[in-house]
Amino acid sequence: MSEFVFLYRPPQGPSLSPEELAAVMPKWMSWMKQLDENGHLTAAGNPLERTGKIVKGRGKAVTDGPFAETKDLVNGFSLIRAKDLNQAAELAKGCPMLERGGAVEVRPVMQI
Repeated sequence: MSEFVFLYRPPQGPSLSPEELAAVMPKWMSWMKQLDENGHLTAAGNPLERTGKIVKGRGKAVTDGPFAETKDLVNGFSLIRAKDLNQAAELAKGCPMLERGGAVEVRPVMQI
């Protein structure tokens, strides 16, 4: 088994209302529980705040972040075990964020 990171990219537009969040959270919990019970969940991760800083370049300039464009926003992550990238992508298809037009970026974790 290899390790992969799921980077959750929300759909463009406004954040979920408290009511919408309450409706979608049981779907997230169910999906995470299924991944865990099937031995795929290494770490569920946590949601990320929408604010941050970027430290960049040789001059170590610090700017507000995380990104200039909201389409690049990552709002959370999970660590997943799967036999290969194809299986990890199949597992990502269960993510509730996809129902709203979001995306899950699936990246192998390099072993060094």
